[in-house]
This record gives sequence, structure tokens and C-alpha cells, in this order.
Amino acid sequence: MKKALVFGATGFIGSQLLPMLLASADYDRVTIVVRRDPGVTHAKLVTLVGDIDALPALADRIDADDVFIALGTTKAKVPDEAAYYRIDHDYPVRAAAVAQARGATGVFLVSAVGANAGSSLFYIRTKGATERDVIALGIARTHIFRPSQLLGHREERRPLERLSIAVWPAIDWLFVGGARKYRGIAGVDVARAMVRAASDGAIGVNIHEWADMKALASR
Repeated sequence: MKKALVFGATGFIGSQLLPMLLASADYDRVTIVVRRDPGVTHAKLVTLVGDIDALPALADRIDADDVFIALGTTKAKVPDEAAYYRIDHDYPVRAAAVAQARGATGVFLVSAVGANAGSSLFYIRTKGATERDVIALGIARTHIFRPSQLLGHREERRPLERLSIAVWPAIDWLFVGGARKYRGIAGVDVARAMVRAASDGAIGVNIHEWADMKALASR
């Protein structure tokens, strides 16, 4: 059996991913790196408390075959672009590199639709740079998940975000052909797709957009 490592286990996707990994027969150990202990107990679970700065000190306690990265923030929470870039780019790339050094041969990264390191839009450019630099590590099984609007209940919602989530299902049908990648997807489906992709073991760089994530999640 394999060992999983999760960054972002308390976030919207990560909190739905964690119980799936704990329930999976593919893994006999699941290690999470979190800023605060979520208080979850399980025979397979190892909880390491720390952030990006603590990674070097935690590295010796990390042992992984697959690393799942669902890190990120919002401009509302972190308006400073340098601080935002550190969370959305530096931390995921460093997490993948540490996992690789500790034996990981699979990386499963949550990104965003349209990610492009050459974009003029800061958010899209940051996501693209993160993808580029994780891919550059050369991890044998590199899987990148690009959701558009994430659907599902969150404890923390801003009014505009609540409106977007309420409206999105009604306009999904407008996104056809190549635009299907902009359709909304439930956070739980992204998590399921990550677990399925890890189980499949496809090698190389694999980009998963809406149709692929839905197909993986429905299996």
C-alpha cells in the first residue's frame, strides 16, 4: 500500500479529500501538514503542524508516494500580491519539491481554469506559474486539476460569491464545446477526481478540466 501526503487538508477541497484518502484501501498512511490541528483522529492519520517556513524542519517526518496539494487563498483575505504569491505559488511548489525528495512519485495539484503563466491577470498568471514550476520538478505522475466555479457549501462565503454559486448552475448550459471547461463543479467532485486519478496511476503530465474531472468523479 501507498502513503499519501496532503497540503490544504482543512480547506474547501482538502477537507473533502481527506476522508476519501483515509477510507481508501490504496493508502495505509495519510499525513497532513496543517497550520492548526483540525482535531481529526484516525488510525491511518499523521498530523504535522507547520507552514511553508516549517517545511525544512518537518521534512524528516514526511514519507510519501502521492502528494495532494489543495492550497490557496483569496485576494479578499490576502490583498498584498507578494503575500498572495507566496501562498498560492511558493508554498505549493515547495510542498511538491519536499514530497518528491521524500519519495513521492505522484503529485495531484488543484489549480484553476485558464491557468497561464503569461497572462496579464495576476490570479491566472500565478496559477500558471505554479503549474509550470511543479511540472518542472519532473515528478513521474503529475496531475493538475483546473476547476472553474467551485460549488458546494462553505462555512465562509462572501455575498458576491454566494450569488455566483446560486446562479452558476442555471447558466452552465451556456458553456458548450471548448467552453465546457468553465462549467461549475462541486468541490467533492474535484476531490473524488484526485483520488481516482491517483488510483489510475497514469504517468506524465495530465491536465484535468471539467469534463475529465466529472468523468473521473463519476466512476
